[in-house]
Amino acid sequence: MRPIESCSLPEGALLSAYARADAYTDCYTTEVAGTIACARYIEAFYTTPLFKLERLILRFAVSKPSTNAQARQLADAQIDAFAAWRVEARTHDQLLMCDLFGNTRSWFMAAPIPGEPMRTCLYFGSAVTATAMRRPLFGKLLGFHMAYSKALLSGARRRIESRSG
Repeated sequence: MRPIESCSLPEGALLSAYARADAYTDCYTTEVAGTIACARYIEAFYTTPLFKLERLILRFAVSKPSTNAQARQLADAQIDAFAAWRVEARTHDQLLMCDLFGNTRSWFMAAPIPGEPMRTCLYFGSAVTATAMRRPLFGKLLGFHMAYSKALLSGARRRIESRSG
Protein backbone atom coordinates (compact mmCIF):
# COMPACT_ATOMS: atom_id res chain seq x y z
CA MET A 1 0.00 0.00 0.00
CA ARG A 2 1.34 3.39 -0.99
CA PRO A 3 1.77 5.96 1.74
CA ILE A 4 0.04 9.31 1.90
CA GLU A 5 2.64 11.84 0.79
CA SER A 6 2.84 15.61 0.80
CA CYS A 7 3.49 17.04 -2.66
CA SER A 8 3.36 20.21 -4.72
CA LEU A 9 0.12 21.10 -6.42
CA PRO A 10 0.05 19.63 -9.92
CA GLU A 11 -0.12 21.94 -12.90
CA GLY A 12 -3.66 23.12 -13.53
CA ALA A 13 -4.86 22.45 -9.98
CA LEU A 14 -7.94 24.49 -9.12
CA LEU A 15 -6.35 25.18 -5.73
CA SER A 16 -3.37 26.96 -7.34
CA ALA A 17 -5.07 30.37 -7.29
CA TYR A 18 -4.98 30.28 -3.49
CA ALA A 19 -1.30 29.38 -3.38
CA ARG A 20 -0.63 32.40 -5.60
CA ALA A 21 -2.79 34.57 -3.30
CA ASP A 22 -0.61 33.88 -0.23
CA ALA A 23 -3.13 31.55 1.37
CA TYR A 24 -1.91 28.52 3.27
CA THR A 25 -2.17 25.56 0.89
CA ASP A 26 -1.27 21.92 1.15
CA CYS A 27 -1.52 18.92 -1.09
CA TYR A 28 -1.44 15.21 -0.30
CA THR A 29 -1.43 12.31 -2.70
CA THR A 30 -1.73 8.56 -2.83
CA GLU A 31 -2.17 5.94 -5.54
CA VAL A 32 -4.82 3.31 -6.11
CA ALA A 33 -5.11 0.45 -8.57
CA GLY A 34 -7.53 0.90 -11.44
CA THR A 35 -8.96 3.81 -13.34
CA ILE A 36 -10.84 5.83 -10.74
CA ALA A 37 -13.10 8.70 -11.76
CA CYS A 38 -13.07 11.85 -9.66
CA ALA A 39 -16.76 11.32 -8.84
CA ARG A 40 -16.01 7.93 -7.33
CA TYR A 41 -13.19 9.43 -5.26
CA ILE A 42 -15.36 12.29 -3.97
CA GLU A 43 -18.15 9.92 -2.94
CA ALA A 44 -15.67 7.61 -1.21
CA PHE A 45 -14.06 10.53 0.63
CA TYR A 46 -17.29 12.02 1.95
CA THR A 47 -18.70 8.63 3.02
CA THR A 48 -15.75 7.32 5.04
CA PRO A 49 -16.40 6.60 8.71
CA LEU A 50 -14.04 9.43 9.72
CA PHE A 51 -15.79 11.99 7.55
CA LYS A 52 -19.19 10.78 8.73
CA LEU A 53 -18.06 11.83 12.21
CA GLU A 54 -17.26 15.31 10.86
CA ARG A 55 -20.66 15.40 9.18
CA LEU A 56 -22.31 14.54 12.50
CA ILE A 57 -20.46 17.35 14.24
CA LEU A 58 -21.47 19.81 11.49
CA ARG A 59 -25.08 18.72 11.78
CA PHE A 60 -25.19 19.95 15.36
CA ALA A 61 -22.54 22.71 15.33
CA VAL A 62 -23.80 24.66 12.30
CA SER A 63 -27.14 22.99 11.51
CA LYS A 64 -25.83 21.52 8.25
CA PRO A 65 -26.93 17.88 8.04
CA SER A 66 -25.80 15.71 5.12
CA THR A 67 -26.31 12.18 3.88
CA ASN A 68 -24.47 9.56 1.84
CA ALA A 69 -27.05 10.12 -0.90
CA GLN A 70 -26.13 13.81 -0.99
CA ALA A 71 -22.43 12.89 -1.16
CA ARG A 72 -23.24 10.78 -4.22
CA GLN A 73 -25.25 13.65 -5.75
CA LEU A 74 -22.36 16.07 -5.15
CA ALA A 75 -19.94 13.62 -6.75
CA ASP A 76 -22.26 13.27 -9.76
CA ALA A 77 -22.62 17.08 -10.10
CA GLN A 78 -26.34 16.94 -9.29
CA ILE A 79 -26.00 19.34 -6.34
CA ASP A 80 -23.59 22.19 -5.57
CA ALA A 81 -23.76 22.26 -1.78
CA PHE A 82 -22.89 19.59 0.74
CA ALA A 83 -22.84 19.88 4.53
CA ALA A 84 -20.96 23.11 5.31
CA TRP A 85 -19.49 23.57 1.80
CA ARG A 86 -20.48 24.77 -1.62
CA VAL A 87 -18.89 24.06 -4.97
CA GLU A 88 -16.55 26.85 -6.02
CA ALA A 89 -15.23 25.17 -9.18
CA ARG A 90 -15.51 21.83 -10.89
CA THR A 91 -13.93 20.08 -13.87
CA HIS A 92 -14.18 16.47 -15.05
CA ASP A 93 -11.24 15.50 -12.80
CA GLN A 94 -11.32 18.10 -10.00
CA LEU A 95 -13.60 19.61 -7.38
CA LEU A 96 -12.95 22.73 -5.32
CA MET A 97 -15.22 23.32 -2.32
CA CYS A 98 -15.55 26.48 -0.20
CA ASP A 99 -16.71 26.43 3.42
CA LEU A 100 -19.81 28.38 4.41
CA PHE A 101 -17.72 31.19 5.94
CA GLY A 102 -15.33 31.53 2.97
CA ASN A 103 -12.23 30.83 5.09
CA THR A 104 -11.15 27.45 3.74
CA ARG A 105 -11.18 25.37 0.59
CA SER A 106 -11.06 21.62 0.04
CA TRP A 107 -9.77 20.31 -3.27
CA PHE A 108 -9.96 16.89 -4.88
CA MET A 109 -8.38 15.54 -8.06
CA ALA A 110 -8.16 12.07 -9.57
CA ALA A 111 -5.66 11.64 -12.40
CA PRO A 112 -4.33 8.64 -14.30
CA ILE A 113 -0.65 7.98 -13.68
CA PRO A 114 1.34 8.43 -16.90
CA GLY A 115 2.84 5.16 -18.09
CA GLU A 116 0.68 3.17 -15.67
CA PRO A 117 -2.76 2.96 -17.30
CA MET A 118 -4.29 0.91 -14.49
CA ARG A 119 -3.30 3.24 -11.63
CA THR A 120 -4.83 6.51 -10.46
CA CYS A 121 -3.30 9.28 -8.37
CA LEU A 122 -5.68 10.76 -5.81
CA TYR A 123 -4.94 14.30 -4.63
CA PHE A 124 -6.45 16.09 -1.65
CA GLY A 125 -5.54 19.63 -0.76
CA SER A 126 -6.70 22.52 1.34
CA ALA A 127 -6.40 26.25 1.44
CA VAL A 128 -6.87 28.65 4.33
CA THR A 129 -7.22 32.24 3.16
CA ALA A 130 -4.57 34.76 4.20
CA THR A 131 -7.22 36.64 6.20
CA ALA A 132 -8.18 33.53 8.14
CA MET A 133 -4.52 32.60 8.72
CA ARG A 134 -4.06 35.88 10.59
CA ARG A 135 -6.45 34.55 13.25
CA PRO A 136 -4.51 32.73 15.99
CA LEU A 137 -6.79 29.68 16.04
CA PHE A 138 -6.09 28.68 12.43
CA GLY A 139 -2.33 28.64 12.92
CA LYS A 140 -2.63 26.60 16.11
CA LEU A 141 -4.73 23.95 14.34
CA LEU A 142 -2.43 23.38 11.35
CA GLY A 143 -0.66 20.36 12.88
CA PHE A 144 -3.99 18.69 13.55
CA HIS A 145 -5.23 19.69 10.10
CA MET A 146 -2.28 18.02 8.36
CA ALA A 147 -2.72 14.76 10.27
CA TYR A 148 -6.49 14.84 9.69
CA SER A 149 -6.05 15.46 5.95
CA LYS A 150 -3.79 12.41 5.67
CA ALA A 151 -6.26 10.31 7.65
CA LEU A 152 -9.16 11.42 5.40
CA LEU A 153 -7.24 10.62 2.21
CA SER A 154 -6.16 7.27 3.62
CA GLY A 155 -9.79 6.47 4.47
CA ALA A 156 -10.92 7.36 0.96
CA ARG A 157 -8.20 5.14 -0.51
CA ARG A 158 -9.26 2.21 1.71
CA ARG A 159 -12.91 2.72 0.76
CA ILE A 160 -12.04 2.71 -2.97
CA GLU A 161 -9.81 -0.35 -2.63
CA SER A 162 -12.42 -2.27 -0.63
CA ARG A 163 -14.95 -1.71 -3.41
CA SER A 164 -12.56 -2.65 -6.22
CA GLY A 165 -12.36 -6.34 -5.41
